[in-house]
Amino acid sequence: MEPRNNVTYVVLLGLTQNPKEQKILFVMFLLFYILTMVGNMLIVVTVTFTKSLKSPMYLFLASLSVMDVIYSSSITPRLISDLFCGNSTISFQFCMAQLFTEHFSGGSGVFLLLVMAYDRYVAICKPLHYLVIMRQWVCIVLLLVCWIGGFLHSVIQLSIIYGLPFCGPNVIDYFICDMYPLLKLVCTDTYVIHYLVMVNGGLICTIVFLLLLISYGVILHSLKKLSHEGRWKAFQTCISHITVVVFFFLPCIFMYVRPAKTFSIDKPLSLFYTVITPMLNPLIYTLRNSEVTNAMKKLWRRNVVSCGK
Repeated sequence: MEPRNNVTYVVLLGLTQNPKEQKILFVMFLLFYILTMVGNMLIVVTVTFTKSLKSPMYLFLASLSVMDVIYSSSITPRLISDLFCGNSTISFQFCMAQLFTEHFSGGSGVFLLLVMAYDRYVAICKPLHYLVIMRQWVCIVLLLVCWIGGFLHSVIQLSIIYGLPFCGPNVIDYFICDMYPLLKLVCTDTYVIHYLVMVNGGLICTIVFLLLLISYGVILHSLKKLSHEGRWKAFQTCISHITVVVFFFLPCIFMYVRPAKTFSIDKPLSLFYTVITPMLNPLIYTLRNSEVTNAMKKLWRRNVVSCGK
């Protein structure tokens, strides 16, 4: 591989080189992507067109679904295409675009999970002041902060890698363009760069994860003040949020809070938080939230009736 300004493409070895395994994985990930798109878009449509779901919690839930759609679309379609065609060559510019998009949407999602935890804290611990604290303009500002935070995180990641000199071979034993795999192609000392990536990626994930655990710990501790029905409803909501947090953050922390070494478990863990988690989020939130499921049923019945007429 020539220096950076002469780089034209990168070869991704993907998940497997076995044609039979590629066909099986193609069908599996195509199904996962369809479920991800349908589930997340269904949440967005339901929240948008249901008047009873106008509280900040559902606004944030719909925003998380939008981020999941962008995040999954930056990774999974390319993975599916490579498995179907057996062609894993990606242009350098597209590689950088994928890197930016996945970190932008993923970083925004990380900050949004923190905002959602704050929203639940206010709703459960300060219910009388909820509407005053979580006013519409406050929610919009919080969403903008999430998007800006994800954008800055992604810009920093891209600026770290883009100006580095690359040298051959131009082959990455991975299925997407990401920081640590790309750094293996750099023909200069990356000791300091690894720590920059660790701080910008791993440290952010770790801090947010700890803050989320603390906030949900405070929320769960305060549930004893509520009635039995209110306690159970709040507990269900918190458990669904905690499940999403654990599924996303633990693999992410393992991948980024460490030296740039390769382990056999890296690809399965990366698949979990890049492909599986965006698909599970709608299931986790809707199956544990009767308001969302009931709204979806009403919306479906309304559309069926209108189409019948």
